[in-house]
Amino acid sequence: MSRSPVFAGSFYPADAGVLWEEVSALSPLVKEEDKEEIIGGLVPHAGYLYSGRVAGEVFGRIKARQTFVIIGPNHTGEGHRFSLSMESWITPIGGVKTDIPLAKALKRSTALIVEDVSAHSGEHSIEVQLPFIKRFFPESMIVPLCVASASVSELKETAEAIVKAAGEVGRDIAVLASSDMTHYETRCLASAKDKHAIDALLSLDPERLAETVAERDISMCGWAPSVMMLYAARAMGAVNARLLKYADSGEVTGNTSEVVGYAGVIVS
Repeated sequence: MSRSPVFAGSFYPADAGVLWEEVSALSPLVKEEDKEEIIGGLVPHAGYLYSGRVAGEVFGRIKARQTFVIIGPNHTGEGHRFSLSMESWITPIGGVKTDIPLAKALKRSTALIVEDVSAHSGEHSIEVQLPFIKRFFPESMIVPLCVASASVSELKETAEAIVKAAGEVGRDIAVLASSDMTHYETRCLASAKDKHAIDALLSLDPERLAETVAERDISMCGWAPSVMMLYAARAMGAVNARLLKYADSGEVTGNTSEVVGYAGVIVS
């Protein structure tokens, strides 16, 4: 089975040629020998007009991995809290294969994760990452996981299940969290709030990130995927995290009284 693109023509171009050129233009030109090995990262998921350059900053600077485990938040409320897709995903510039052996191993590793395509059918947070992956890593596979609210202990369990499953099937993985930052606040307030969340990310501290988001009322839609990414990265031996780019929607709209923030982070 395969999932056809739902947001082509809205969040990003539907025309293959235009999309290829746009993804290329949004990403820095980095020589292969200068690209970075990562085990985790944070990328935004708004329309390319708004957050594409932040996402491109990440995808254009990293080396290919055998499989990217992409964890996105559940905006629709459909499906299970930890919904795994085993479909392959179609983009206007070609298909991206799901790593079925790894997905099956992940499903076996914890009862929290359930195969459920309904959570993915109308969700954009994973789909918008795939043209970048197809453009820069055409041989890489994905494991798409859509996550709703959960306890920190559940996020830790599922993150560690990812690492365990990758070890079982011998996969070289990177875990990507898909998230935008503060939503619809002034640029001054959004940037201040987002700095606290980013500091927690850069400290490789998933508990601190969860506490910061709750205590400071940060409307970071993918906080749960980000916490999972940090737990998984720590389990894989992460020692460093770096902010590549931060931006907000006001840079495009000119409206700084109500912005959405976007951050691109890599973990190694």
